[in-house]
Parts: sequence; structure tokens; C-alpha cells
Amino acid sequence: MIVVIDDDPSVREAVENLIASRDFPVSSYSSAEQFVASGDFDSVSCVVTDIQMPGMSGMQLQHYLRAIHCSAPVILMTAYFDESAQREAMTNGAAAYLVKPFSSADLIREVERALASRESP
Repeated sequence: MIVVIDDDPSVREAVENLIASRDFPVSSYSSAEQFVASGDFDSVSCVVTDIQMPGMSGMQLQHYLRAIHCSAPVILMTAYFDESAQREAMTNGAAAYLVKPFSSADLIREVERALASRESP
């Protein structure tokens, strides 16, 4: 299951629909807290999350997932490029750092790359 988290409903729905159009199972949440409360970490194969959200940010979620030993790759999305944030995200194991607006092809490529990284030894 690919999880999409974004507080902007239009972005969340567009990303969810794009991923679903490639026949990936997908679910979405409007906040990181909503996803954490679901407790559904075992079925997650990849997380695609916005960085800047009310409450828990995407980077805080990335740290939380690592702390609970969830190995799902995390793809971070942002509307505000910040080189130091990108460096921090990648240093902390993010699978990708995408700046909005990004192309559909870029997102799908990063999702496929993240999923392939889980399958390799």
C-alpha cells in the first residue's frame, strides 16, 4: 500500500489518483497524525508526504517512522524548496525530495524507484 499524506485536498486527491492509475494500491490521509493514528504501518510499502503541514511535518513523520522501525521509503513533497531541508531529508534516508509542481512522470519514477529499493537486498 502506498500512503499519500497532504493537508491540501486537491494535491492529495491528484497524487492518489495518479498512483492509483498505475494500479498501485493507495490510501490517503489529510495529516501525518491521522496516518499515525491508523496504526497501519505493516502494509505500507511507500509514503508520499507533504513536508509543511499543520501539526506533524513530513520530516517529523519520517523520523517517527524510522524510530518505530517502519522500513517504508518516504518521498517528501514541498512547495518551498530549501536546500538545507533537502540535504537533511536525504541524509535521514528520504527516498526522494520533490518540489511542487512536479510532473506526473517524476512522481511515478520516484515511487517505482522507492519500491524497487525495498526489493533489492
